Amino acid sequence: MRSPETTAWHPASWQSKPAQQQPKYADPAHLERVVAQLSRLPPIVVSWEVEALRERLAAAQRGQAFLLQGGDCAETFADCESDQIAKKLKILLQMSLVLLHGLKKPIIRVGRMAGQYAKPRSADTETRNGVTLPSYRGDLVNRPEFTPEARAADPELLLRGYERAALTLNFVRALIDGGFADLHHPEYWDLGFVHHSPFKDQYQRIASSIADALDFFEGISGQQVHEATRVDFYASHEGLHLLYEQAQTRFIERRQRWYNLSTHMPWIGMRTAQLDGAHVEYFRGIANPIAVKIGTAMDAGWLQGLVTTLNPHNQPGRLTLIHRYGAKEIERALPRAIEAVRETGQTVLWVCDPMHGNTETSTGGLKTRRFENILKELDLAFRIHAEMGSYLGGVHIELTGEDVTECTGGARGLSDADLQRAYRSTVDPRLNYEQALELALLIADRASKNRRSAA
Repeated sequence: MRSPETTAWHPASWQSKPAQQQPKYADPAHLERVVAQLSRLPPIVVSWEVEALRERLAAAQRGQAFLLQGGDCAETFADCESDQIAKKLKILLQMSLVLLHGLKKPIIRVGRMAGQYAKPRSADTETRNGVTLPSYRGDLVNRPEFTPEARAADPELLLRGYERAALTLNFVRALIDGGFADLHHPEYWDLGFVHHSPFKDQYQRIASSIADALDFFEGISGQQVHEATRVDFYASHEGLHLLYEQAQTRFIERRQRWYNLSTHMPWIGMRTAQLDGAHVEYFRGIANPIAVKIGTAMDAGWLQGLVTTLNPHNQPGRLTLIHRYGAKEIERALPRAIEAVRETGQTVLWVCDPMHGNTETSTGGLKTRRFENILKELDLAFRIHAEMGSYLGGVHIELTGEDVTECTGGARGLSDADLQRAYRSTVDPRLNYEQALELALLIADRASKNRRSAA
């Protein structure tokens, strides 16, 4: 039997609702042909992977696991090459190793990758020197160069995005299946420039202690800890371009449910979370675990409506709320959000995105984020959830495995002047490998101290 929510739902039913942030294509017939072609291509993920992730997220809701979700603000097609993918995987694995050691609970690894090719924009157009063109909406839609040809929405890019998402996830799976993530050998994950990090020694001690503990257990038991030889890794992206998501949505007969098989965990952004909007209509019908970004503009009624619409049966692991308030607003806004959800009687997985609410413009005109504000928001999030009897079950971070200079601060004390050295993002600033690892170490350190003080 199909559930009542999905009997009146279809992957295209969103088209009867107002849709925000959708590109305008000059040739609708061309777009229709591409979407039809996409709908016939094999899925990128499968339903049992999606269900396995939902079960793990349910454990995180109960405080028995912790979600690490991270990756680029916006992937580009040029990033789909082996070294770039391996670097992203390495820094996420290193962070998860540190968190595992500090939090003493399983880490759920979810990459913002293999599909994060579309981005919302504040305006439909951009003007430079008196010339107005469509805004760059990510490689899934158009190109960043400021020319009429590059900025025209091209349906063929939907196929290129599908191909690169599949290639990316295929390579990640091959690395993991080949032992790349083996906890016995964390040295496989070393990034060359981590050796210059002030946290190198601390990280090495954590890695060595985990490897030694595994060797000791296996030595006295005579059994290998098979779970330590590989890890589960999941993909996520913002489900922004609804025709792309619709094309990869399949009805699985044996489960009697619809699944978005372009990714394991799609999410709704703040700009498209309207209760009567197309994105909420689409997301309510898919069986994937889903997330919603929430911020200060969202009042209690709106938030409660999202919770009850997107998870009417209060299914464990179904709904994640990613709060992104900023260090200045979180003490005012987060307690209200926790209370609002509590009034519905629903349980959700609470995750902190300490990046988006702390974006500012540097003295040189570049978008940046200060590491101290990112850390402050995380600290406050842990404290507020604990004080209210709630549980912060994860972090959502924009990061890269490269040696970029896009966020200021951190152990090296990057300043506004340093941003020009290696600022590569075309959209939002990301933590570099060193800042990301430092953040994981600081989270783990605080968790260890809190555990000791509670004992």
